[in-house]
Amino acid sequence: MDPKENTFTRIWHPHYDYNVPVSIRYPRIAVQDLLQIPANALPDKAALYYEGAQITYREYRERVLRMANAMAAIGVKKGDRVGIQLPNCPQYLIAYYATLCLGGIVVNLNPAYTREELSVIAANTGLSTLFTLDETAARVRELCREVPIARVIVTHRRDYALERGPAISCDLEPGWYQFTALLDGCGNIQRPRVQVDNADPAVIQFTGGTTGIPKGVVLTHANLIAAVMQTSPRMYPILQFIAPERRTALIIIPLYHVYGNLIANWTLFNAATLILVPRFNADEIIDLLKSVDEITYFPAVPTILTALINHPRIGEIDLSRKIHIVNSGAAPCPVELIERLRDMGVFITEAWGMSETSGLGTFNPILGKKKPGSIGIPAPDNDIRIVDIDDGVTDVPLGQPGELLIKGPAVMKEYWNNPEETAGQLVDGWLHTGDVVVQDEDGFLFIVDRKKDMIIAGGFNIYPREVDEVLYGHPKIKDAVTVGVPDAYRGETVKSFVVLREGETLTAEEIIAFCKEKMAPYKVPREIEFRTALPQSAAGKILRKVLRDEEIEKQAKA
Repeated sequence: MDPKENTFTRIWHPHYDYNVPVSIRYPRIAVQDLLQIPANALPDKAALYYEGAQITYREYRERVLRMANAMAAIGVKKGDRVGIQLPNCPQYLIAYYATLCLGGIVVNLNPAYTREELSVIAANTGLSTLFTLDETAARVRELCREVPIARVIVTHRRDYALERGPAISCDLEPGWYQFTALLDGCGNIQRPRVQVDNADPAVIQFTGGTTGIPKGVVLTHANLIAAVMQTSPRMYPILQFIAPERRTALIIIPLYHVYGNLIANWTLFNAATLILVPRFNADEIIDLLKSVDEITYFPAVPTILTALINHPRIGEIDLSRKIHIVNSGAAPCPVELIERLRDMGVFITEAWGMSETSGLGTFNPILGKKKPGSIGIPAPDNDIRIVDIDDGVTDVPLGQPGELLIKGPAVMKEYWNNPEETAGQLVDGWLHTGDVVVQDEDGFLFIVDRKKDMIIAGGFNIYPREVDEVLYGHPKIKDAVTVGVPDAYRGETVKSFVVLREGETLTAEEIIAFCKEKMAPYKVPREIEFRTALPQSAAGKILRKVLRDEEIEKQAKA
């Protein structure tokens, strides 16, 4: 295909499920407008279920509007960047949609981020407001001394649980507010009179950068709406038999992850009850599954699915009666795992996406042809190219490996305040994904490698350069390099190779403890190997790929 021509042979279209359109007319609405659909159609249905308590759709909408008006009263305005550093709980969703109602831009933050990580993001985005937990408040106070944030709103993770947590002290410093007090103190449930266009930025989703510095993916309202509309039709072969009153979704995926954001918006459009799980514990999930009638949609990552189906108590439940659709994303799903779930009578499908594609890029059909190990075919209105890995321009022949490029309505607008990264990865609307794939004669895609060195462990993206930078900050370390090594449970795990300075001694446990102070837990190396030297090129560049290949070969021989 000539990239200059707007002509494509979309060989994958015949493999869509019978109801999936090849093109969609996308509603030109803002994301928060989705909440009006279930609040109008099913106002008394449970919208959220959390720790034994529930919130109806009518209550959900009212709390979002009250929080939006309360935020406006303390100075939040259109275009402000609002950080949400919360786990899966109702407060996250209330803050998320309230921010969007004001035309604010949500900055998703992992609650496990260290002060150093938060500092980089807060400074880069110019956060005006931050929602956080009382248990992370001390870290935020340290952050605010370095990067001033005008408003901090504090909540307890059990504020909306059936068994409430302890009350947060109202004796807060100026500019700090208690979430429930702020909400309860505002009775205004009118929609804020703020014009929000669907071309406006809605979310900044941070991901790793090629330099090890995080980069903020800017997703517009139109991007997020497109992802919902692309995702929904593929579920219809099952959803058509499940009345909206019965629909539920179980979410363990963090809401601050782009995958979790997509599911939250999907539940509104499909009037599903969102069962919020703040942490993964296999015993607790099995107990939850035993207590509910059914789960319509269970988005997961391979590590969660592996832990569940290998759990000694899994025989206590009939998965084919409890779960209708499982979607595995965020990391490649082992073929054996897919087959085992199908043997149990569960519909499982794989999808592939990135933060830069609003969480969705390709998917496997529910009823159509399935190919083991494939990430599927492009979603409606997505086009792809597979280009030479070295020049990034020349299209490779069908069946040959090349870098995947994707263009479509859910592809990001840009990287926040980072024109250089934007220009490097978004060229004439084509996103350079960094994934090396092969496309077969039916249009199905198979990932064979990653152009980048990114590690995917447990569904989280980890950029080894970021880990390397922390290691180099240790006074006893001379050289360090980090790689992802195959792991049966997490998909990959983080391993660092370290060369100590002459005459120094250091244990692996001490290095890991040092890293825990500087990085979120999922980034911390699980393994440390000491070496006297690291492999280098003639130009002195450490050869990360050599070490990764050694690990793969070592495991193959084991």
